[in-house]
Amino acid sequence: HRTPVLPRHAKRLLDAGYKVSVERSPARCVEDAKYEEVGCTMVATGSWATDAPADAVILGLKELPEDVDALQHRHIFFGHCFKGQGGWKEMIGRFVRGGGSVYDVEFCVNDTGRRVAAFGRAAGYVGMAAGIQAWAAQQAGGGQLGALEPYKDFSALAAATKELVEKQAGGRAPRVIVIGALGRAGNGAVDAALASGVPEENITKWDLAETKVGGPFPVIVSDYDIMVNCVYLSSYIPPFVTEDMLDVGNRRLSVLVDVSCDTTNPNNPVPVYKTNSTFPKPVIRRRNPADAVAAFDVISIDHLPSLVPFESSIEFGDDLCTHLLEFDQSPVWQRAIKLFREKVEEASA
Repeated sequence: HRTPVLPRHAKRLLDAGYKVSVERSPARCVEDAKYEEVGCTMVATGSWATDAPADAVILGLKELPEDVDALQHRHIFFGHCFKGQGGWKEMIGRFVRGGGSVYDVEFCVNDTGRRVAAFGRAAGYVGMAAGIQAWAAQQAGGGQLGALEPYKDFSALAAATKELVEKQAGGRAPRVIVIGALGRAGNGAVDAALASGVPEENITKWDLAETKVGGPFPVIVSDYDIMVNCVYLSSYIPPFVTEDMLDVGNRRLSVLVDVSCDTTNPNNPVPVYKTNSTFPKPVIRRRNPADAVAAFDVISIDHLPSLVPFESSIEFGDDLCTHLLEFDQSPVWQRAIKLFREKVEEASA
């Protein structure tokens, strides 16, 4: 699994005078011993909830255990509760009851509003590669992509994807469209397509200039095999594709990868699915090829970077560590806690 802090980042924090405790984990992409070697204190898995001092800062990634009803500490993680997602009021209520707070990494931004640390490039890269693999599987008699297992690095993922296309699609490359192509995730998606053997002329890049007129966009379903949505959603925008477009006779689009994965957000711009997929079952089949239309699969995995956990953690940790050294002192953190307090008021209104 990914980690927000690798041993080299922990050492920087230790050298700056912080005490760093790391929970033991057999599933993390780095062995416990590597953290011990740099001087971290190793503690039991899950002990943050019962043993961490009241002034401790709890650093994680996402999905806090639901059995802790009152959260007392300051938490740095992806809370997924500031954009009206399902259960957002309940999540914030747990912090209110315990007196804790959320510094949501998604909303830790610099003075220009850009996120200071993100898994975006990794998410886009993995999403595109998985989408190409799903498309290749369809070429073999309408098949579905099977379980995805972690890769050592991005290069290994691209090589495996390219090999699958050669084997199941006879080397024929798909036409792909990336929406949100100018951001971190979009750049990662384009890089993955190129590394997986998709020629540049088969890659269309859309961003605000192309989508500002408002969707839906019939050309997406008629001209492309794979769509990768990398749009960062902050407010309502007209949908790019709709449910009824899956049944048009000229539909070529057979794979949608929703990297943004705003599944429960009422403003989701690709409202053609309602649940997330997973690495064991990476695709949700919305249309079977036997339905007189082409197959249509959705990939909506909300932890895509975990498919390449170590390299993803390097990119994220390198950016985050610089700001951890200024925790609660810089405008980045001051903006984050201000937003949390605003959301507390909104949730109680």
